[in-house]
Amino acid sequence: MTSEMSSVAKMMSEESEPMRHIDLGSPPLEQPAAGHWFPGPPPPVYSCTLTSELVAKAREELQEKPEWRLRDVQALRDMVLKEQPKLRTRLDDAFLLRFLRARKFDYDRAMQLLLNYHSSRRAWPEVFQDLKPSTVKHVLDLGFLTVLPHPDLNGRYILCLRPGKWKANDYPFEDNIRAIYLTLEKLIQPEETQVNGIVILADYTGVGLSQASNPGPFLAKKVVSILQDSFPIRIKAVNIINEPRIFKGIFAIIKPFLKEKMAERYVLHGSDLRSLHRNIPRSVLPEEYGGVARHLDMSAWSKTLLDSEEEFIVEFCQPDPLEGVVLPDSMLFEGEQPGGGARDEDTFRGLRSQLYYCY
Repeated sequence: MTSEMSSVAKMMSEESEPMRHIDLGSPPLEQPAAGHWFPGPPPPVYSCTLTSELVAKAREELQEKPEWRLRDVQALRDMVLKEQPKLRTRLDDAFLLRFLRARKFDYDRAMQLLLNYHSSRRAWPEVFQDLKPSTVKHVLDLGFLTVLPHPDLNGRYILCLRPGKWKANDYPFEDNIRAIYLTLEKLIQPEETQVNGIVILADYTGVGLSQASNPGPFLAKKVVSILQDSFPIRIKAVNIINEPRIFKGIFAIIKPFLKEKMAERYVLHGSDLRSLHRNIPRSVLPEEYGGVARHLDMSAWSKTLLDSEEEFIVEFCQPDPLEGVVLPDSMLFEGEQPGGGARDEDTFRGLRSQLYYCY
């Protein structure tokens, strides 16, 4: 996996900006109070909250022109009303801007992303039915995921995943995806995240064969389809630490579904924390990962999500937004493509053998 372990310079694409570094002796940042550190949802009437620096960054990286911003939103809104008049979707400025920014203000690609966003719910009811924070409290309590309270020096929040905290007999794997999806929905609300993107830190401590073989390729393809093609967020880097030998088998399941640009953003650090610190500064990392930002706190993000219960009920616990909508075949969510199940299972059998070999 030499390409996956390539340097940071190669990992970042043309839309990225160079990593900056800090003095490793920097004092710890003040820990925010639980539930009071993450920005609230956007107001009903759109008003740009970007700093002048982020306005300039959005112009350079996303082709966003402030003077044309609302005109572009209206153009996308008109496309939805004309091409998919039965689609039950939000059409407010703040919501549509997420899709335009994620696709660099290309109307057609933003429209496809919006349709994929909604069709993913139909394709995976186990994840999206009754989707609200209270239904994943057990995942949050287990410590499967959190968001670090301080963004990195590029303004990117860090989603911390710990797959080893989950065991196959604890609860269905789909519950983990529900928690991740709710977290992404919360993270994408601030305009700063829409411009800066996010970073993923995945700690594979404790991952064994049972976790590695679950999910199989079919579920892995659905997860990747959501992250790459069905959600308006920019994933700028995926840092893997403490990966076991069997990670080679895990990545073999995921890699066929990754676009080349995304595959290059995976960086494997092993147990080398100095390598991690070259990508994520110590000032924002908890002590568990050699940082100076105190201990890893799982409760703050859990509270942030659980306090947003009513917000998510309004957003997700509604009738199917695609009811009565006919989508072009080119816009079907990956999981709805016919004829893929048998091939996926054949692939899974071969990869399971590889996992046992690595283990």
